[in-house]
Amino acid sequence: MEFNYEIEGGNFSHAGTASSEVKKLLKQLNVNPALIKRIVVALYEAEVNVVAHAYEGVMNVVFDNNAIVVKIADKGPGIPDINLAMQEGFSTASPAVREMGFGAGMGLPNIKKNCDELKIESEVNKGTTVTMITHLN
Repeated sequence: MEFNYEIEGGNFSHAGTASSEVKKLLKQLNVNPALIKRIVVALYEAEVNVVAHAYEGVMNVVFDNNAIVVKIADKGPGIPDINLAMQEGFSTASPAVREMGFGAGMGLPNIKKNCDELKIESEVNKGTTVTMITHLN
């Protein structure tokens, strides 16, 4: 099964909508609740990163018998230094985003902690693609 969700940059009132939809699907598929929690935390963090930093993005979710593969591709400023961005507390969020309670610099580290495999590709002034894989067994 495969699903796609559009993510609108800057629209915090819809941040988390795609993650919530995926959570519903995982429950319907009787995925282990502990795995659902991990997957949804990673998805939510990635989705909020698109909303906070990019103009737009797409979340592609593929379910198979062994894993859930999520690819989130955005159009935005990109990440100049991925290693630096992976450090807890590092953030490039604007003051406006921080005032809303986002941008604490925990997004990418939380994604890494909550999936089995993580790949981040980014090109400055073009965008970022985050691929997360969580094994079901």
